[in-house]
Amino acid sequence: MDPTTDNAGHTGDPAAARASLEALRAEIAKAVVGQDPAVTGLVVALLCRGHVLLEGVPGVAKTLLVRTLAAALEVGTKRVQFTPDLMPSDVTGSLVYDARTAEFSFQPGPVFTNLLLADEINRTPPKTQSSLLEAMEERQVTVDGTPRPLPEPFLVIATQNPVEYEGTYPLPEAQLDRFLLKLTIPLPSRQDEIDVVARHAAGFNPRDLRAAGVRPVAGPADLDAARAAIAKTTVSPEITAYVVDICRATRESPSLTLGVSPRGATALLSTSRAWAWLTGRDYVIPDDVKALALPTLRHRVQLRPEAEMEGVTADSVINAILAHVPVPR
Repeated sequence: MDPTTDNAGHTGDPAAARASLEALRAEIAKAVVGQDPAVTGLVVALLCRGHVLLEGVPGVAKTLLVRTLAAALEVGTKRVQFTPDLMPSDVTGSLVYDARTAEFSFQPGPVFTNLLLADEINRTPPKTQSSLLEAMEERQVTVDGTPRPLPEPFLVIATQNPVEYEGTYPLPEAQLDRFLLKLTIPLPSRQDEIDVVARHAAGFNPRDLRAAGVRPVAGPADLDAARAAIAKTTVSPEITAYVVDICRATRESPSLTLGVSPRGATALLSTSRAWAWLTGRDYVIPDDVKALALPTLRHRVQLRPEAEMEGVTADSVINAILAHVPVPR
């Protein structure tokens, strides 16, 4: 069978797809400095058809990162600023009456795109937050009883500010569990920050990515080929048991009131397979599981108040569990 080719000329060959997806990092680095872990996490989410929660203080290039990823993948992207007065129809779309035809027609909302940036999702009430649930889970939007499929690929990237809590509506555990990964965007190192400021001083315009040299280096055909190859990535019974043991250990941790659900275990296995394939292997090893454990599990656990007061974090609990659970040989 001949490999498929998309409109940009990207083939569906797995080896070529891996090379194209690896080239994303270099392409995104033309506009975004020092965010390799976040870039890798977004690619893993696309390969697993999952969604991402991005956490970071304002001004660390979260929006720029998503726009650059969309440009390098040659897919569509839209941004929604979540506010307390945002309505569900502002996200999903609504029926609009046309006086000329005396009929209602559907006006698609911004959710009808490939990469949806849900900016500050915790600033909007639960009713509007939940408008994304069907889109995230079923990849469709139902308006007036009619389901409308979303484009493929489809990825929700929701951001939240970790330091502001006034006027926010924290996502409930059930909705947090819908996100495949939670990625943290740290403040840049001193040298990275110098590079950022120097780029802006030299005339870099974050709204003109083409002028920055960002070009499409991968496409939907590469994602399809990668997903097909990942589905063939071997997972031994020992690795499956290792993933389950890690997740079960979170339910027994004295620092947590809520551990990882079976959905979380499935997610960890999925992201580990994607990471194994990205690194050039057709089988999963324990290091793949360890590499993806924090971003896949950190938002699926809930700390006890007393542990939180003592400075314990979800990451520290998961790291302790990884150090304790026996690694298969």
